[in-house]
Amino acid sequence: MRRPARSATILPRRRRRSARLRLTALSGVLFIACGAILITAIYQWQLSVASIQPATTAPPAASQQQSPLAQAQGRIQQLQYQVTALSDKVHATQPHTILVLLAVAVGTLAVVSVVLGWLVAGRILRPLRAMTTATRQISEHDLDRRLAMPGPGNELTDLADTIDGLLARLQAAFDAQRQFVANASHELRTPLTLERAMLEVALADPAATAATLRATCEDVLTAGQQQERLIEALLTLARSQRGLDHREPFDLAETAGKVLRMHKPQAQGPSIRAELAPAPIAGDPRLAERMVTNLADNALRYNVAGGWVQVTTGTRNGHAVLLVANTGPEVPADQIQRLLQPFQRLSPDRAGGPGGSGLGLSIVAAIANAHGASISAHPGQDGGLSIEVSFAALTAGHPRRDRDDPAPAHRK
Repeated sequence: MRRPARSATILPRRRRRSARLRLTALSGVLFIACGAILITAIYQWQLSVASIQPATTAPPAASQQQSPLAQAQGRIQQLQYQVTALSDKVHATQPHTILVLLAVAVGTLAVVSVVLGWLVAGRILRPLRAMTTATRQISEHDLDRRLAMPGPGNELTDLADTIDGLLARLQAAFDAQRQFVANASHELRTPLTLERAMLEVALADPAATAATLRATCEDVLTAGQQQERLIEALLTLARSQRGLDHREPFDLAETAGKVLRMHKPQAQGPSIRAELAPAPIAGDPRLAERMVTNLADNALRYNVAGGWVQVTTGTRNGHAVLLVANTGPEVPADQIQRLLQPFQRLSPDRAGGPGGSGLGLSIVAAIANAHGASISAHPGQDGGLSIEVSFAALTAGHPRRDRDDPAPAHRK
């Protein structure tokens, strides 16, 4: 089941309290809560101390019949009782006094903590505001700008580096899109111009006959077929770059065998060698068939008389592998990765091959990307290319990846 398309319009957020205000309020609330816990603990401790004070009883009053010494001792006991009673009264009122003093102190410090929290939050969030302002100013026309946040490594610099990496990927994607559109426009404009020129020449020829007009129409039909193949290749490339809608298990060896049965070797053309061992994968069988077809077509088209094409499937360390190698003109190693891009050819004369549009290998790379596979290419020992596609290991309950999930880039 397809996921619903994501809206391209970003709706404005409702106005909320700023992060600075929330951080300040949070720090103030936490300080007041800690202060309340501290006050409660101290108050309870003072109450427990006051409750364990020993109770005292008043001494008997001194009698007139007692001796002066006994009267003096009684007077001393009365004084001691008064001092003890006064001390008990002080202990009884001390927790309430301490409670008031602590409440005033915590209230004062709470105000100070709110002020300091506001200043500290502003200092911490200042780089975020700077990054937000700089990011808002970047558009599709100046994606080469970077935040380049200075300072030691921390969470904020990591965020800035992540945004810079995202901008770099966006710049590469926009550049590739512009180049693709320009190349596609050029490739489509050329046959259209040719068809128009052939029709204008045929109509302007006063000596045109039915045979010459028929030949012109056949030439226009041939050019139209080339345009259809080009448009189909463009659609396949776009579909592959979006990712897979669904996955299903199948054997890559069966797909390769089906493709090779449709490529009958010509009398003077290269021979086809096949070693097709089981290679189970999960993906889109139609796209996989198109990938094998493009590799085989490329290997046969750019070859030499009496050459060969080797197609091999199998598994290596649990990974399904497809290998297509051929003989042919020597390909410089530093030009191979460029050939995996749309409308890139090794030389102008290579474009003269039958049906060549410069999209074959780029479609192969896009399909490999969509399947999470890695693709590697290097010059063959006898000329030509050796291209290997390695798919992820097929396990029970193989996870499905939709078009919205990121696909890993092909190995370079």
